[in-house]
Amino acid sequence: MISPLYFDEFFASGRDETISPFLTPSSRKWGKNLPLRRSLLAALCLALAFGFSFISPPLSSLFLLAVYFLAGTPALIHSLYDIRKLEINIDVLMTLAALLSVGIGSGMEGGLLLVLFEISGAMEETVSQKTRSALLNLHKLSPRTAWVIATDGTLYEKSVREIAIGTPLRVKAGEVIPLDGVVHSGSSFINLVHLTGESQPIPKKAGDTVPAGAGNLDGTLTIHVTRTSADSTLSRIIQLITQAQEAKPKIEQFLDRFSKLYATTIIGLAALFALIIPGPFLGYEGSIYRALTFLIAASPCALILATPTAYLSAISCCAKRGILLKGGITLDALAKTTTVAFDKTGTLTTGQLTCTALHQVAGPSLDPDLALSIAATLEQHAVHPIAAAIADYAKKRGVLTLDNQDFKSVAGFGLEGTVAGLPAAIGHREFILKKSPVSIPPADSLTTYLLAKDAVFVFQFTDSLRPEALAAVQQLQKENLRVIMLSGDHSTNALPIARELGIDEVFADLRPEDKMAKVGELSKEQNLAMVGDGINDAPALARATVGIAMGKIGSATAIEAADIVFLQDDLSLLAWLYKKSRQTISILRQNITLALSVILLATTPALLGLVPLWLAVILHEGGTVLVGLNSLRLLKK
Repeated sequence: MISPLYFDEFFASGRDETISPFLTPSSRKWGKNLPLRRSLLAALCLALAFGFSFISPPLSSLFLLAVYFLAGTPALIHSLYDIRKLEINIDVLMTLAALLSVGIGSGMEGGLLLVLFEISGAMEETVSQKTRSALLNLHKLSPRTAWVIATDGTLYEKSVREIAIGTPLRVKAGEVIPLDGVVHSGSSFINLVHLTGESQPIPKKAGDTVPAGAGNLDGTLTIHVTRTSADSTLSRIIQLITQAQEAKPKIEQFLDRFSKLYATTIIGLAALFALIIPGPFLGYEGSIYRALTFLIAASPCALILATPTAYLSAISCCAKRGILLKGGITLDALAKTTTVAFDKTGTLTTGQLTCTALHQVAGPSLDPDLALSIAATLEQHAVHPIAAAIADYAKKRGVLTLDNQDFKSVAGFGLEGTVAGLPAAIGHREFILKKSPVSIPPADSLTTYLLAKDAVFVFQFTDSLRPEALAAVQQLQKENLRVIMLSGDHSTNALPIARELGIDEVFADLRPEDKMAKVGELSKEQNLAMVGDGINDAPALARATVGIAMGKIGSATAIEAADIVFLQDDLSLLAWLYKKSRQTISILRQNITLALSVILLATTPALLGLVPLWLAVILHEGGTVLVGLNSLRLLKK
């Protein structure tokens, strides 16, 4: 069955037209990089026209005509389209300058202007194509169809757009998972390298979730769809990258508005100078020639190109590292950041508890291994993190579970039953106090209590640090950034983690509204970046100067509220991202300085007749090319 082709998906994706299925292989080959091929052919014709001008003027004119046909026709079409919309921009300005060059007998200089303008335009398109590479790769990952399992067990192919939640799908080895789902049957390793940057294969079995865009490596999976095509993980990532590329920083918004007014002003000034400069109108010393040279020298192509190429290059580089930014404006804000605030659980720590100790605190003496065995027996019926930590602790100490009778779960409090003939209960201190004949000393919140007959034991837990957390904090501190912790946990849990990481400022016992208020207070004093992962962090992420969410374990609410999403949950990238934002601003300043320098240094000499038309063309287009190449430096990881 031939899969349907959706035209809106194809053209909206920004993919190269040469991959269209309606093109033959030979035409597809010729169509690739067509603007660059056309401009280079025009450059060859221009060189031949210049060479033959000394020995055969008619032949030189023929090659020059070819230059205007190859480079001038596209420029004229675009300019007429803009003029019809009553929009005077840089394209109109350059086309007008080329036509005026012919009118004053400087056809060779006009051809040079068109050729260099077309070459710089082709290079700009190459820059844009490179910066969109992350988005294009994700579009290639997204399958248009999926294998649906019918009620009789047969398979048929169906467009992913038409597949509803709950539909059973078959994903074979080597295929890309088409939609988010839960594995119903089968087991396999999947690869998330294109989604999160992780190259390590991840095992998946029945009950596990799998995201759209993941590669199924070796087994066959039957999954039940949990999100439609529009809401899938891959679609959300594509939307985030698209939003990032469309969200323009203030300076870029200003230059977009400025360029239209500027182009109109420069055309008007050139016309005025052509009339008021003393001397003849025509000739190389004439006022029209000088005004035309001024018009070209003052054109802000490099200035307009300076900002979008820099931001898009940086956004693309970040996307390849598994960092999604919701716009170049985020880079501006991050570069000005002076303080980084971290949530604790799930951000600096893994959120997975580890049992570290078991102590008897009250009642008659009882063998600790027996107490651990009783606790593990009760907790084997539970699924919360404390139960998993106790089971793992018992396994490490080689303690086995026992017979359990009269088991009962008291929701929100604990578990009870009769283990090895002993009445036992495990849970919160208040729960155990109601059953214990002896007093129990209080402890911090990362504990649970066991009552076995009349003996009371306390289990102590710790939240495991992320392996990269310490290095990440140290790297940020080396960048002279103030690092603080904002946690909803009790201070007795937050302070040890902070001390281990070298964080001196800790704000604990914060409810979501308290955390948001604290972020708002700190943001007023200085630019603050907030890093979090859960629903409770979402208000603070939205309130911070820059909100950074952990995309792999973070809630959808936190991801939507944040400005930056770390798909790999790798905190070590935070310092790298901060440096990349500073580098982006630095290259942006270099671009603007270069562009303005060309304009300022060439315009006045052009009016005085000190800069010939051909040199103004080279300075103008050369500056544009240099700005584009300088921006490409940001693509380096």
